[in-house]
Amino acid sequence: MSAYGFAHLRSRRNHPDVIEYLQRIQATLDPFVGRFVIHGPPTEVVEGAWPGSMVLIEFPGLDEARAWYGSPAYQAIVHLRTDHIEGDLVLIEGVAPAYDPAVRARTLQAG
Repeated sequence: MSAYGFAHLRSRRNHPDVIEYLQRIQATLDPFVGRFVIHGPPTEVVEGAWPGSMVLIEFPGLDEARAWYGSPAYQAIVHLRTDHIEGDLVLIEGVAPAYDPAVRARTLQAG
């Protein structure tokens, strides 16, 4: 099942370190078959507020996502982003193609 690295970046700065991070990140993703799905486009907020931007990276599974984040290659560059951009990053597993939210509702209702 696919998994994702989701980042909510609340502040963005065009610092030279951030540019270097962007130039180097894809090479850290390639061994884990990671690919950008969303990379900080303008966001159309239709409910609530969303300060900042978002990044979504897809992986074949949670094991690959964890291995990417913990890899020496990524750990060598992560500070280039975190030193200059405030935000949060989570790793999360996706749902199966046949996912049915009504089944989830019944499970929650059953307690």
